[in-house]
Amino acid sequence: MRPRLKDVAELAGVSIKTVSNVVNDYPHVSEATRARVEAAIAELSYRPNLSARSLRAGRSGVIALAVPDLHNPYFAELATNVIEAADRRGWTVLIDQTQGDRAKERVVISGIRDHLIDGLLFSPLALTGRDLAGRDKRTPMVLLGERIGTGRSPYDHVGIDNVAAARAATLHLAERGRRRIAAIGVQRTPAAVTGRLRLKGYQQALAEAGLPADPSLVAPVARWDRADGAEAMGRLLDSGAPDAVFCFNDTLALGALRTLLKRGCKVPDDVSVMGFDDIQDGRFATPTLSTVAPDKALIAQSAVNLLAERLSGGMDKAHEVCVPHRLAFRESTGFAP
Repeated sequence: MRPRLKDVAELAGVSIKTVSNVVNDYPHVSEATRARVEAAIAELSYRPNLSARSLRAGRSGVIALAVPDLHNPYFAELATNVIEAADRRGWTVLIDQTQGDRAKERVVISGIRDHLIDGLLFSPLALTGRDLAGRDKRTPMVLLGERIGTGRSPYDHVGIDNVAAARAATLHLAERGRRRIAAIGVQRTPAAVTGRLRLKGYQQALAEAGLPADPSLVAPVARWDRADGAEAMGRLLDSGAPDAVFCFNDTLALGALRTLLKRGCKVPDDVSVMGFDDIQDGRFATPTLSTVAPDKALIAQSAVNLLAERLSGGMDKAHEVCVPHRLAFRESTGFAP
């Protein structure tokens, strides 16, 4: 017979409610109790009865995740973390890709797929506050990435402090003795909020370090990918070589590393390189890539938890969650492997 919640409770020596709290990842369970319940779940190979749960709750047990581009390793890794966090609640994740196109993003929030899903995790690039204002709020939504608009959003939001992270990354380069620090990643579109925030952090760090803000050291790009990073690095070398470069994501940095290698520049001796996102590829680059490391697992877990709270009716006002980041120091800024 298929093991039941009651069987897990008896084996773990706890109440059925406690097992339910562990299965649904509620935070107010002691680590010792959680470990005991998880061991019982593993021993019995217990899986929640999703169909019964969904029928009782009037839900599908399915949530959606919409991201701009799954070719971007950051979003691919984030999607993996979301799937893992959702699986701990017995949820299935449908994944959509918008390419940062406003029309596609408006379809995502239009409610067309709401009959299929219980909730939506959404990382938009092109939407405005006006787009969100007209959305039917019956299906809960948690926004990932940058806040949309200047006022208070009616939606839960999970992100990082991009200004502080970019400032810390640039200051790291200055503290390593670099004086001509370039930036790759500015985009000339109204929707490119993340790039503008990272530029602001870069500029704050230059001012704090007493370094001039040289416009020729800021290289704009159309996309945050390897090819654009490689091309932008070439332009910077042609216009007056920098001794360091802060790239607004790791794929730009990987492209920059390729150009530096082709031009015969040694990294980090001639040019130090700093990325952003801590994607796995950067840890296996030659040299390995120093980067800003947002806690992607915590971003995913926080977003799933907020969605669960919404579905349970446990919150009234919108919540803002700012997830911490750290700097990962590697060979591209002079740290030993």
